[in-house]
Amino acid sequence: MSINLETALARHKKMKRYRVRSVLQSWSGIQRTYQGKNCISFSSNDYLGLAQHPDVITAFKQAADEYGIGSGSSHFLGAYSSVHRALEEALEDFTGYPRALVFSTGYMANLSVLTALLTRHDSVFGDRLNHASLIDAARFCAATFKRYQHNHVASLVNQLCRTQTSSARHTYIVTDGVFSMDGDLAALPDLVEIARKYSATLFVDDAHGVGVLGKKGRGISEYFNVKPDILSGSFGKAFGCFGGFVVGSESIIENLLQFSRPYMYTTALPPAIARAAYASLLLLQAEDWRRARLHSVISYFKRVAAQLALPILPSETAIQPLLVGESDSAMQLSAYLFQQGYWVNAIRPPTVPEGTSRLRISLSALHSNRDIDSLLEQAAIGVKLLNTSC
Repeated sequence: MSINLETALARHKKMKRYRVRSVLQSWSGIQRTYQGKNCISFSSNDYLGLAQHPDVITAFKQAADEYGIGSGSSHFLGAYSSVHRALEEALEDFTGYPRALVFSTGYMANLSVLTALLTRHDSVFGDRLNHASLIDAARFCAATFKRYQHNHVASLVNQLCRTQTSSARHTYIVTDGVFSMDGDLAALPDLVEIARKYSATLFVDDAHGVGVLGKKGRGISEYFNVKPDILSGSFGKAFGCFGGFVVGSESIIENLLQFSRPYMYTTALPPAIARAAYASLLLLQAEDWRRARLHSVISYFKRVAAQLALPILPSETAIQPLLVGESDSAMQLSAYLFQQGYWVNAIRPPTVPEGTSRLRISLSALHSNRDIDSLLEQAAIGVKLLNTSC
């Protein structure tokens, strides 16, 4: 067994896919310190800069004083508190769905939806570039799982047509709202129409959209003014906190409560974290300037990147991928930028398809135009150095 494990690791290293964790030594806003070096981070999902907001920190501290740090047990064994319920009620008001359910992580939220609601008589159709949690959820549930071409409506319809004569009892269409590695948006209006036409349930993971998209930050549903049947989200992105949630109809949430193993058999989200997420939810609604600033940063970034002829993938969101190609080249460019004082992670297969390794540049309302200018100038120099060495 040990020989097989060592062989797998050696193969992984040879394919330039070996991952190494860097130790974060300090953190203040967009400033980070790794390996004793201070740098500006462009790899955080703290899109609105709420992770260190004084109100969020105060809410956490007060709840920790009242409830302690850990929740002590699972939801059904006494850990479901008034803090959790208040957060769920606030999410219901915010999203406009009848019911909300809070999970310990967004990954668990996505696993729960498909594994709890589907059986071997059902079918799931997922976008090929869905987040790993959605792919795992579809694989772990008993339903038949098929993947359609990324954001390709005709591909989805073609697969749905083929299954019309099958014995599938329920059909689910599953997609990211904002795709986490490309930054593009799902064609939600088209998907809503397709789901209606084929009597399918549409489930959208809007982890990277909630708090950011839409005038009030309600996510992709507000952005397109249409709603999927089920929507999941994360407190770890725009909220600057930790945890996840699912919103949907009364019957959907009740089924998750009764049949979701990831919900039932795990320790509940600590009340202090839930209170912090509640504070963030209030802030992201009240402080519209954060969203406005983020979208200004995105527009400025795209304009400067175009002027420098950098190979940025099409994206209107805070996720701006700089396409490099090969894994080794992406790692070299990331290392070069780190030496210049910028923390930008390289994304390689299997997270992205072969030949599409990239730097995943993640923008925040805390970034200044000067930060953008200096990063992209160095990125342009780095790309030229890579091309020269090839």
